[in-house]
Amino acid sequence: MKPGRLSPRECLFLLCDIQARFAPVIQNFSSVSFIANQMVNVAKILDVDVVCTEQYPKAFGHTVPEIETSHLKVYEKTCFSMFGHPESQKAILNSGKKKAVLFGIEAHVCISQTALDLVENGFEVHILADGTSSQRQEDRMFAFERLRQSGVFITTSEAMIFELMGDATHPRFRDLSAIIKEANKAAPSNGAFVQNLRGVEGEENNKKGVN
Repeated sequence: MKPGRLSPRECLFLLCDIQARFAPVIQNFSSVSFIANQMVNVAKILDVDVVCTEQYPKAFGHTVPEIETSHLKVYEKTCFSMFGHPESQKAILNSGKKKAVLFGIEAHVCISQTALDLVENGFEVHILADGTSSQRQEDRMFAFERLRQSGVFITTSEAMIFELMGDATHPRFRDLSAIIKEANKAAPSNGAFVQNLRGVEGEENNKKGVN
């Protein structure tokens, strides 16, 4: 199995459909939007490409203002997968990167279909658990479980930032550390997901007789 290691020069970020109309119904929406903005800032610091989409904005509104996207090209789509829309697919392919860091909503719909399309097309996919959600926690939980079975890596924003940084001597260490500190102070924890996912794993291990 691939170790799933990443560096800034070989990956791109995919920001999926964090829009105004979803705010009242998505679990931990404020945390998801906060993490998304943090990752946009990380992308600026590390010179990582960001592809941003909006799902049918005529109905669901635009990306929430808490996420700074004024410098980004935002692709409107009706298909659920970011890779299914010709323009956003072209942007992903034209980046020349084959490793994608994916975050947004909803985990079991647009995120899942994007991730599966990318895997089928030879991409290595990493999803930020604390930057991804759904309306129902069980949909989010089982979407992540299915994606793991399909070879997708599930991680967190902090783990991803440290991996992309690589070394405490990185020239932008202070800037990146400030982002991590801000996130730890301001962003609510998505620990409930981790607990639930461990519960699923525990049930599967019990069935297999694994302690």
